[in-house]
Amino acid sequence: MEAGATTTTPTGGLYTAVRRIAPQLVGPEESSPKARAFALLPAALTAVAFVVLFAQPMYLLVRDWWTLPEAGHGLLLAPVAIWLAWKSGIRPDAKGNVTLGVIMLVLAVLIRFAAGLAAELFTMRASVVLALGGLTVYHYGFKQLLRWWLPFLLACLSIPLPELITQAIALPLQFRASHMGAALLQMRNVPVLLTGNVIRIPGHELFVTEACSGLRSLTALLSIAVLLGALVLRTPLARIILLALAVPVAIVINGLRVFLTGFLVFFVSPSLTTSSISRNDMSGETWSAV
Repeated sequence: MEAGATTTTPTGGLYTAVRRIAPQLVGPEESSPKARAFALLPAALTAVAFVVLFAQPMYLLVRDWWTLPEAGHGLLLAPVAIWLAWKSGIRPDAKGNVTLGVIMLVLAVLIRFAAGLAAELFTMRASVVLALGGLTVYHYGFKQLLRWWLPFLLACLSIPLPELITQAIALPLQFRASHMGAALLQMRNVPVLLTGNVIRIPGHELFVTEACSGLRSLTALLSIAVLLGALVLRTPLARIILLALAVPVAIVINGLRVFLTGFLVFFVSPSLTTSSISRNDMSGETWSAV
């Protein structure tokens, strides 16, 4: 071998990448390729253990992101959270808190298995975020967790709420959208009889379904408000105001949606109604309009 020549090992590039991202996982740099491979062992074991313990809740979460319209925002929030954490980087004075990190990890594992036994998806998925927080605290300390508050908050928002909570929220939102839509129709001199979330206009009956409750819009607007507030606004008060505005904006948007649906049914054609409004004419025929 010529003098000054260097050799490359399969682990060299991986070692460099891990050292750049998480230097505390591999420790001080070693010159021996064997030492480098050995230094990767803790990081590899941690990754394998994490996948083994949390593969099921992560798979179920990604499946819901892909298949459920109410959870589709997770497909955007999760990559954005990862990118924000990467961009923010590691604190120069980061120092791991082993005790607190271990406590968080043990708690996450216990919650994961308890939720799995109870078939409670929300808690089981939340344990993944708690475990990631525990790993962060273990290697980099609690201050690093605070530095990554936005990525972790977006990760929490990407987890679909339990059905019990969504049902409790959706029904009042349905009634609110129905009342607003009926009021706007009356302002346009359309005869309206409102019964709960059923809007009756001459010759037609419109049922405001859960899909038109505004829950999807509210989830998306809250996520956007959190992201924009953190990236654009500088004061906590401004961020809180922006977050609070997401609720009335979602209600108004869906009230307008109901109004436009009734307006199109009455003045134009029933075939122009939206997919979240069920229509029933006087002949008894019922369908979900597209």
